[in-house]
Parts: sequence; structure tokens; C-alpha cells
Amino acid sequence: MQDVLWYVLTGVVAFLVTTAFAPIVIGVLKKEKMRQNILSYVNNHAGKAGTPTMGGIIFLFSICFVTLVCTREEASLARVALLVFVANALVGFLDDYVKFKHHQNLGLRPYQKLLAQVLIAMGVGVFVYLSPYIGTDIILPFSKQTVSLGWGVIPFTVFLFLACTNSVNLTDGLDGLASSTTMCYMLGFMALLWCMLAQGALYLDYVYIAEYKNMLVLASCVVGAMLSFLTFNSFPAKVFMGDTGSLGLGALVACVAVFTKTTLFIPLFGIMFVCSAVSVIMQVAYYKKTKKRVFLMAPLHHHFERKGYHEVKIVVAYAIITLMVSLCTVLLHVWALSS
Repeated sequence: MQDVLWYVLTGVVAFLVTTAFAPIVIGVLKKEKMRQNILSYVNNHAGKAGTPTMGGIIFLFSICFVTLVCTREEASLARVALLVFVANALVGFLDDYVKFKHHQNLGLRPYQKLLAQVLIAMGVGVFVYLSPYIGTDIILPFSKQTVSLGWGVIPFTVFLFLACTNSVNLTDGLDGLASSTTMCYMLGFMALLWCMLAQGALYLDYVYIAEYKNMLVLASCVVGAMLSFLTFNSFPAKVFMGDTGSLGLGALVACVAVFTKTTLFIPLFGIMFVCSAVSVIMQVAYYKKTKKRVFLMAPLHHHFERKGYHEVKIVVAYAIITLMVSLCTVLLHVWALSS
């Protein structure tokens, strides 16, 4: 119970720090005219032009600050996760800055952004392979078993980080969509890790329990920061997170799972991130082959917009689906562990 209260407290502190810091950052962004440029083909978002962007700086600070203050004992995994978070956010910051400087919605060239992401992900892959806390084993969902990937864990980790960072980035297309979905994703992983720790599924032969508890502290900080950020980012948004925020959050989405060996749970808890990525892949592939479109517009949330659904309804639906799938996943996995 004491640990649960600590996680709640860290989430509350992250919420308060984010709430206090946000008006300062938004004021600076407005003063410097760091405004969002809207793509011409997203005509129903024309009214959002001029909204301050790069708001990811807000929760970048609060998550890092509160996590470093609130972690206890062994916390190397949480600190490395923060380093990866900052590294990916920096790539997003450069992308946002180029957009601002050239007054367009095209920032870094695709190969530049991809190269930076690959280099970061390769560093993470090597860390995972060498870490005594993680190693090559991953937990199989709905099972007591693990499977060892050997050296293959490195390319597997690279793929996962590229998938997560870009999927979250694609999901950041409506007011509050990426932030609310990420918050629900983190709540799911907090529930999963807590239940696994409580049932003794993570053994000291493989990892120090303190490391996993501090990953829960990190996830709690993300939840608190996202809840606060939503008060500024929900419709109508006062600030956008930009690639600074979405690429950073994508890295945290991957870190929380990879660093706790629950990698294979990502497509379940992150079902709506998967939908964003898959819808874009399907749209591009089908259009290149037939010159026709599967969706009215991709990613999927824009398709629903074109069908006439208000973005608030889409955001709420994404959050609810993420929560429900996460809850079912946790219950099924706990049942499998206890059977």
C-alpha cells in the first residue's frame, strides 16, 4: 500500500509541476511566435493555424524533474529511459525548429529524422542486450513463460523504437489525442507491472525489484503530466506538443515496455497507436498500387473526421478503447499467472 501511495503522490506532483510550468512555456512560445503551420490538405484544421507548438517542452521538463526527484534506490533503468526520452525529444525539437524557421510544415528531411532515430534506437538495443536488469528474455503475454531472443534483441529493439516513436507521432493529429492515448497506455502498463510484482512474476534472479518499481514511478509521472497537459492541449488546444513531444513520448512508450521485458504487450496496450501506423501503411501501399484510397484520409483519426465525427468524440473513443483493451489484457495475464 505504501508503494501505491508513492506512485499516486509522484503522479500528483508531476501534475502540479506541469500545471505550474505550462503557462510560462506557452507565454514564451507565443512571444517567439512558435506557431503551428497547417498542411493545406487538412482544410478542416485551418482554424488551428497559429496555435503555439513545441509544447512538449512542458512535460519534458516535468517528467524528467519529478522522476529524478522521486525515484528511490536502484533507478538506472528509469534514468536511461529519461535519457532516451530527451534524445528523441531533441530530434523532434530540431524538426519543429526547422518548420518554424522556414515557415512551413516540413521540418527535417525524412532520412535525417530516421537516421537520428535509428542511432538512438541502436544505442538502446545494445544497452538492453548488455543490461543485467533486462537482457535477452521477454515475457510472453498470457503465459508464465519467457523467450530469449539472444543477440536478436538488438534489431528487435531498434524496430520497436522506430515503430513506437513514429506511431505516436502519427497519432498526434487531433487536440489531446496523443496525450490522452499515451496516458491510458501508461495506466495499463502501471496496472500490469504492479500485478506482476504483487504476484512475484518478476524474480530477483533476473532483475532488481527496485528497478521495476522506479519504472512505475516514471510511468506515474507520465500519467500525471499528461493529465495536466490535457487541460491545455484538449479541444480547443491552447498549445500543441509538436514533434518535440510526440517523438519523446513515443520513446517512453517503448522504454516502459522494453525495459521491463513486457515488449510483446505494446501492440495490445498501444492498439490505437498500431491503428494509426497500419492505416498509413495501408493507405500508401494501396494508393501506389491502384491510385485509390482505402480511407478518406490517413491516419485513421482523420478518416473518422472526414466521416463527420467531431474530434472530441474521436479522442474520447481512442482513450476508452485503449483503457478497455489494457484492462482486459491485464486481467487475462494475471489470470494466466495465477492458474
